[in-house]
Amino acid sequence: MKITSVKIYKGTTYEAEIDETRKIYLHADIIADFNIHNGMELERSELKKIIYASNFRRAYQYSLYCLDYRDYSAFEMREKLIKTYKNEKLCGAVVEKLEKSGIISDERYAEKLAVRYVEAKKYGFRRAKHEIIMKGIDEYLAEDVLQPYEEVFKENLTHLIETKYSRLLTDRNDRKSIEKVKSSLVRYGYSFDEINSTVREYFDNREG
Repeated sequence: MKITSVKIYKGTTYEAEIDETRKIYLHADIIADFNIHNGMELERSELKKIIYASNFRRAYQYSLYCLDYRDYSAFEMREKLIKTYKNEKLCGAVVEKLEKSGIISDERYAEKLAVRYVEAKKYGFRRAKHEIIMKGIDEYLAEDVLQPYEEVFKENLTHLIETKYSRLLTDRNDRKSIEKVKSSLVRYGYSFDEINSTVREYFDNREG
């Protein structure tokens, strides 16, 4: 194969024509890295390397663009790239580069998620862990980043009962209202034992 034409296509993108029949579009960095020029002879394996490098660069730049708007776990980014570039090996290599350079960090991301779900949304351990795992974070890492919040979970549960649900907790004998509150708190991710204990304490304090 032979490069029969190389010319600027748009901005930093070049159009390279192969054997006067096939055209590929490459960034200026790829043109420079492979010293692509008019009249250059190419083996099929060399062309594959060029195309792979070009696709890798596009996928990497796209990942950086996505990260400008929000954080991603390695799993989330890999899945997002695969949807666009359809090449699991290439997308995995891009994510590996992002991880090695510290641009993506599951641990850092998990810590941010813990702040969001525990401090902002007031979720209990179970719900917070589930939400973090759903972002592609390893189960054990999710548990690790939530471990420092043991006391915060208790405080959050008390806060929810005293503020959001106090209007329903006016009578210790109103089982219907109490069960409604408990069901809601279970959805927040608190255990029955935690909820029962805190509700009982809430009434004891009010009646004391």
